[in-house]
Amino acid sequence: MAGLLDLLGSRLDGNAVQQISGRLGADRAATSTAIAAALPLLLGALARNASQPDGARDLHDALARDHDGSRLDQLPGTGGTEPRAEGDAILRHVLGDRREVAERGISKASGLDLAQVGPLLAMLAPVVMGALGRTRRERGLGPQDLAVLLGGERESINAASPGLMGTLTQLLDRDKDGSIADEVGGMLGTMFGRR
Repeated sequence: MAGLLDLLGSRLDGNAVQQISGRLGADRAATSTAIAAALPLLLGALARNASQPDGARDLHDALARDHDGSRLDQLPGTGGTEPRAEGDAILRHVLGDRREVAERGISKASGLDLAQVGPLLAMLAPVVMGALGRTRRERGLGPQDLAVLLGGERESINAASPGLMGTLTQLLDRDKDGSIADEVGGMLGTMFGRR
């Protein structure tokens, strides 16, 4: 069964990356690298949150209420609500006060301008939640199932690129700039090899 990262990679294909880079006014290669860094970071943050007391229940309730998976059928940055506001609201819950540190890390890893990373994350956050929401709905997952799923996703990411999740954890949990530049290269081959 395909994982969340596989599902997201299939939706964020070369055409989607081209359109996203155009929306950002950014270099396509830098945008692709930034996406490859951002997706595991967001999934890792969700896994961390779901492992906390009440975190899995809160995530389950948010998915059931607001994220049915329909966002997977739309290009990031489009939708019924103002996309930046929706993405920013999700990022407040997922990253909390670590957003700025995460943005700096993604900018360093990808070469994408720091001013473009925030909007990119705001575009990606609803898509990530959509993938998780669709998976929850299709598989009938409860809160504990979501925690297990996300924990497994974190392990898969770590297996594909050893050390990446540790680096992402440092970005999210410590007051350091962190650099994920060395680890992102391994993710690119598995996720966006068809660039």
